[in-house]
Amino acid sequence: MTMPADSGLDTTTSTAPPGPGVDVVVSDAGGGAYVCSLGGDLDLETLAPAAEALRTLVDRRPDTVVVDLAGVGFCDSSGLNLLLRTRLAAGSAGVAFHLAAAPPGVMRVLELTGALSVFSLYPSVEAAVPGRNRGPE
Repeated sequence: MTMPADSGLDTTTSTAPPGPGVDVVVSDAGGGAYVCSLGGDLDLETLAPAAEALRTLVDRRPDTVVVDLAGVGFCDSSGLNLLLRTRLAAGSAGVAFHLAAAPPGVMRVLELTGALSVFSLYPSVEAAVPGRNRGPE
């Protein structure tokens, strides 16, 4: 991710190097919110690029981080663990953390594990970005 030292966060879209099975795109949604769009599988073998992008983003302390899950085809316990760890790190850093557009397979993992209750989940990225949202699902 390209992030200038003086502003803390870039205002352009950047893409992490492609990893096996996961694509990561971070973009500025305006108003202090950043969106991390994930595509592919979130499992032990593939989540390193997503973990790096989310850690870097939270470390920069924007107002809000929205994780766009629309492109995630599969999420196992390590993918869920990444989301849970990132939620905790964001909370400790004073960063609002939202999940958006979770497909049925990801929703099923969240429901089965009881994790659904700990996330702010929105039906779309548009709804998750502060100033444009209508509340969590």
